[in-house]
Amino acid sequence: MEFDALLLSRLQFAFTVGFHIIFPAFTIGLASFLAVLEGLWLYTKKPHFKNLYLFWVKIFALSFGMGVVSGVVMSYQFGTNWSVFSAHAGSVIGPLLAFEVLTAFFLEASFLGVMLFGWKRVGPKLHFFATCMVAIGTLMSAFWILAANSWMQTPQGFTTAADGTLVATRWLDVIFTPSFPSRFVHMTFAAYLTTAMVVAATAAFALLRGKSNAENKTSLRMAVLMMAIVAPLQVVAGHESGVVAHEYQPAKVAAMEGWWETRAQQPTILFALPDEENERNIAEIGVPAIGSWVVAGDVNAELEGLDAFAPEDRPPVAIVFWAFRVMVAMGLAMVGLGLLGALLWALKRLDTTKIYHRLLVLPGPSGFIAVLTGWIAAEVGRQPYVIYNVMRTENAVSPVAGEQVALSLLVFMVVYAIVFSAGALYILRLMAKGPDTDEAPPTATDRPPGDALAATEGA
Repeated sequence: MEFDALLLSRLQFAFTVGFHIIFPAFTIGLASFLAVLEGLWLYTKKPHFKNLYLFWVKIFALSFGMGVVSGVVMSYQFGTNWSVFSAHAGSVIGPLLAFEVLTAFFLEASFLGVMLFGWKRVGPKLHFFATCMVAIGTLMSAFWILAANSWMQTPQGFTTAADGTLVATRWLDVIFTPSFPSRFVHMTFAAYLTTAMVVAATAAFALLRGKSNAENKTSLRMAVLMMAIVAPLQVVAGHESGVVAHEYQPAKVAAMEGWWETRAQQPTILFALPDEENERNIAEIGVPAIGSWVVAGDVNAELEGLDAFAPEDRPPVAIVFWAFRVMVAMGLAMVGLGLLGALLWALKRLDTTKIYHRLLVLPGPSGFIAVLTGWIAAEVGRQPYVIYNVMRTENAVSPVAGEQVALSLLVFMVVYAIVFSAGALYILRLMAKGPDTDEAPPTATDRPPGDALAATEGA
């Protein structure tokens, strides 16, 4: 393996996007969670909803800030590492990213200050409106980023100019590509489940330490409800995304499934060690014909394997194969934990079953793992194209020396290790402390007391 500018640029972008994506995946769900909490507090005036809001808004502020910082770094790489891609596809990708800034980021920036610092300065209804606007802004951000990425996965609505640049001919087709609807729903559900798993783990950890208060009980119930409802729906959304991928990116699906041969009755492979050199699987364990039924709805359907594509047009099979399986494993674990929690809730044993609480603490990061591995499966599975069947990745990289990319990658690794590790550790400390419960209950006419910035003091 030669560590040239191409490979190093890919590693650098993968490293920075891997750090970045965990923060939006968390803040998208957390912003909506905060909106629900504040709405419930305004409706019921029960203090534990307000206490939970003040607790999680601190974590949201920290995560949002780290997400913004890590996102800015990625945008520069389009010019430094992928200038050829930017020159050829910038007229299509550029406006989509600009729309994200003009709509989502401006919306978030406009109301974030009110959300964090407006407790004593605006009325409760206006503050709730600001929280809702921030939540909507995070979803709009995901909309535009997924639109841009989905266009790279299933490009349409463009033409190639005489100078080789790509020019949009119909913006609705550019935005709403075949893969966009299912991928946007899939990512949104993933964000909600990521937040639910973190909230559940935090509440379960507190209950295990004997903090059996209304705040932790409420957090656990809200997280379990989200898992029980959204996790099964996520399976459906993921299936639809896979069906679309098979139609437009069959090589990706073949790599995910570990199918080397084109044949009828493709199996669902549970375990295997892909051997790319000999084009076979080692130690394969699978269920015959189920793969054809899942993808095509017919056990006798003939589906393409990797032998239908030239070796240079195939994605790295082992990476895609295992990333997909880790993502599915995390998703199934969420389904199981959600359904088990719903059962314990119905039996009125949710607050007292310590085994279940322990089961929730360990998979707290499972949402992040699922997002990362799902993103790896989607992006590595698109290879060797940066724009599927339009531009190969090797033709998109900037004409820079490998040593320069290696140096910048090393700097990123050192800085990220220091800055983001410190931020993550501080967030974990806040989670371990849990929400405050000793504040005086508000009256029906009270505004939310305190200040979000002041609430972080002494955490």
